[in-house]
Amino acid sequence: MAITFEPDRGAFQATYETVLDASDAHLLVVDVSGRVGGYLLGFEHPAFFANGQVAWVEEVAVRTELRRHRLGALLMATYEDGVRSRGGRLVALATTRAGAFYEALGYDNHAAYYRKLFV
Repeated sequence: MAITFEPDRGAFQATYETVLDASDAHLLVVDVSGRVGGYLLGFEHPAFFANGQVAWVEEVAVRTELRRHRLGALLMATYEDGVRSRGGRLVALATTRAGAFYEALGYDNHAAYYRKLFV
């Protein structure tokens, strides 16, 4: 999972419940033989620059042993289809390790990513 924050079960559970209650959140999960094979967490919101709704992929993860089986591509395509069906104008994300994956899906490297941690 994250490389910046140490996973914490209690914090995960609270965040999970918040995500399930959030109307702008979309959580997709791939079931592989009764286990989580991968997931995507995305959010949608209106933006002036796009003249409408935009979507942000916050997290995509696929189990190491299941990578290169198109699960990540399936998650992305499913999310994109949903965004498009809801009138979304674009899907964006930030990545430091998977640029080639997103470029293969048709994404272009468009901007720099800045952050400020509050740890």
